[in-house]
Amino acid sequence: MNALLQPHPVLVPMTVGDLASVMVVEHSAYSFPWTRGNFIDSLAAGYLAQMLVHDTAGVVGYYLAMPGVDEIHLLNLTVAPALQRRGHSRTLLDDLERRCRESHVGKIWLEVRASNQRARQLYAQRGFAEVGLRRGYYPAGAARREDAIVMSLALPAEHGHELD
Repeated sequence: MNALLQPHPVLVPMTVGDLASVMVVEHSAYSFPWTRGNFIDSLAAGYLAQMLVHDTAGVVGYYLAMPGVDEIHLLNLTVAPALQRRGHSRTLLDDLERRCRESHVGKIWLEVRASNQRARQLYAQRGFAEVGLRRGYYPAGAARREDAIVMSLALPAEHGHELD
């Protein structure tokens, strides 16, 4: 089939049955990946977990987010390294933001490694503001730790849903 005619990746809910494929992406993307147990715990807790899947490429990317009262915490957003820089992170963020707006969630929170300039730039372009610092939040090898930048995005209420 002509590559131009292949369908775009689609978003589907992540399940425990998907974790073998998810773990391949997770391990290819990070020096300190989430464990299978982290994913199982998140799914068991009912966190929002979506995957971007292509019929031939398999799992392109995914996100997991923990709902709170009027807010959500983006815990993990990952795109397979070989498929990065193609707009997939934006597709995943679009889906998260759409779901938040539909559920009247007012704010998205996340942490990102201080050294992850590409992710920080993407989040800033999407309107996220750097609002804090968590010192030594991430493992960095050889008993070292790396700071996390805390970012948030306020989602204004959609017209017609505001309280009078």
